[in-house]
Amino acid sequence: MMEGQPAGVKDALPEVGRPPRILVLSFSPIHRDPRVLRQIMVLGELGDVVSCGYGGSPEGVVEHIRIPDSLKPWRPDFKAVALLLGARAHSRLYFKSARVRLVLEKIQPGTVDVIVANDAIAVPLALELRPRLGVHADLHEFAPRQGEDKLQWRLLVGPLMDWACRHLKHVDSVSTVAPGIADAYAQDYKIPRPSVVANAAAYRAEIEPTPVGHPLRLVHTGVAGRARKIEVMIDAVAVANARQQGSVTLDLVVVPGDETYIQELAERAASVPGSAVRLLPPVSYAEIVPMLRGYDVGIFLCPPSTFNLRHALPNKLFEFIQARLAVLIGPSPEMEAVVREYGVGWITRDFSAEAAAETLGGMTAAHVAKKKAASHAAARQLSSESMSRPWADSVRVLLGL
Repeated sequence: MMEGQPAGVKDALPEVGRPPRILVLSFSPIHRDPRVLRQIMVLGELGDVVSCGYGGSPEGVVEHIRIPDSLKPWRPDFKAVALLLGARAHSRLYFKSARVRLVLEKIQPGTVDVIVANDAIAVPLALELRPRLGVHADLHEFAPRQGEDKLQWRLLVGPLMDWACRHLKHVDSVSTVAPGIADAYAQDYKIPRPSVVANAAAYRAEIEPTPVGHPLRLVHTGVAGRARKIEVMIDAVAVANARQQGSVTLDLVVVPGDETYIQELAERAASVPGSAVRLLPPVSYAEIVPMLRGYDVGIFLCPPSTFNLRHALPNKLFEFIQARLAVLIGPSPEMEAVVREYGVGWITRDFSAEAAAETLGGMTAAHVAKKKAASHAAARQLSSESMSRPWADSVRVLLGL
């Protein structure tokens, strides 16, 4: 696409009598990508939704264009990819890749009305497809710093993400996952501040707070990534129980990641007396909130080791709330703002095991019950149904509705 080319041809309105055709584009397995699935549900009320990404067809679309998993690498030869990245030949790497060429063959430019491009890396392709009415970009993290804790990523992949982000000036509207990330995109790429659509869970009207147990039942869910320092939460429970024997348990429901790290966590958990900490296998996305409701406190201490972790506003926070749990977090600014505004939990003074154990030691059953009730009161407002409106609003503007 030429620099300065508009995202859509604004005078080419949809044909009279047919629904608008909205393409949801994502280089992810859409059928199990909760954020993209929520977009499809929201946008299905505005027109015919076509999805394009990896994996099988998701529910709610009139057509799915599947990108084969074999085309995930930019090139079959890793050395060729590294050479192109090192030479900053980003446009050549991107537009001559098999996956991008496949999409351009399957979807003729100018044949859809609106495109919702998921993540920065989908934006150049969305613009090349020249939708009639425009492009909305939904950015799931701050892409230029997504892998900043790894030197190879900073040297090679980071500049590619920056190249993709420089296309944001050509899209019509942008959303992202947290206020701090919205501020960074606006500042670094000189675009209007993106709207914020948090990774909220669907409203669960049937769930009510359960009685507070003894010992206090803590739970953590998520990817077992070393940067998240899950061991600190294990140590916090060990310290809390050393001070008040049998006061707290912790279940870690970990999504497979770094297998070596998971083994380290298992060994650390086994060292806590009284089998107070357990590692449990993951459950399906639909089962997460029902599983969580059997606990008292959802815990997530997220050390700000990277920009995106500092500004994390993760789905687990909203899943804890839909499960009507109290919440215990570290002083992460995005999560802290939600916890303070709605009174659903506690914020530790820092990200250490000692600080978390100190906070746990001060909890009473009455305190926890009050926080669980606050989650119950906030559940509808902090649901995906309430928080996903900016997507529909942005696409309505493009459609002229």
